[in-house]
Amino acid sequence: MTLSSLQQKIKPWMLLIAMACGIFFHNFISMIEWIIPYLILTMLTITFCRISPREFRPGPMAWRLMAIQAGGCLVLYYALRPLAGEDVAQAAFICVLCPTATAAPVVTGMLGGNVARLTSFSVISNLGAAILAPLFFSMTGGHTNAGISFAGTSLAIGSRVAPLILLPLGIAFTFYFAAPKLHKAIGKMQPLSFYLWSISLIVAVGRSVSFAIAEPADKIPEMALIAATAGVVCLAQFAIGRHIGARFGDKISGAQGLGQKNTILAIWLALTYLNPISSIGPAAYVAWQNIINSAQIFRHSRQSAEGSSAKP
Repeated sequence: MTLSSLQQKIKPWMLLIAMACGIFFHNFISMIEWIIPYLILTMLTITFCRISPREFRPGPMAWRLMAIQAGGCLVLYYALRPLAGEDVAQAAFICVLCPTATAAPVVTGMLGGNVARLTSFSVISNLGAAILAPLFFSMTGGHTNAGISFAGTSLAIGSRVAPLILLPLGIAFTFYFAAPKLHKAIGKMQPLSFYLWSISLIVAVGRSVSFAIAEPADKIPEMALIAATAGVVCLAQFAIGRHIGARFGDKISGAQGLGQKNTILAIWLALTYLNPISSIGPAAYVAWQNIINSAQIFRHSRQSAEGSSAKP
């Protein structure tokens, strides 16, 4: 068996393998979690080198997805609060308000979606969350007024998000103009970004498991309800994003843009500004979104393999 064929067989299972590693080795995650920003920066640089500056522009689909992200979080919060309680409502709220994952363009590229369109929305999604979060937290029982100003909150959120998106984007566009051959060569390294993302997933899952284990036993029923709610929200966002994307001929980018979330940022937001137990929502969302992505990648790989074998 060649290395290439081995990679093709392992690839559909890599995300599930990464999640399992995160669960089993969660006690050791703190030793390597410092590498996450560097992994994300590297894989996004690779992904962004697949597009040119001319392709980078938001369109109608991006604004519709942003409307769901901004309005849907409040609608869901006020609908769930009287039915399931404040903690569950806050967990669902942050799972919708949370911006698109910085790794979403990577998965979009692997599934054959429009990376440029998804990248444009990713920037809008993250900047929109940074602007809206302080106001929305004050409307949903958050505590942004606990010695932290509106501007301070926006800067704190933006400082965690902007470098991971804007720096690799700037590097990729610099290569496009100053070293086009290097830009093209890096863009062809897409398989590498997938494995870098798998390593990032190990760390994200490990951190989530460690957090859940630290909670007291009497919180288990509520945590289970929050985790289940996060699963429903995750499925709904992928479905709604896919429906919106279909109207613009790009189901994959629509689904990834709305469904795949920056859960590490969401956990931090929940711990900092909401009831801490609500962070179980985005922690569970890590698993839900990657189960969905694993299934999609598996299906796409099988279809690609069948298409290749069918060619004479």
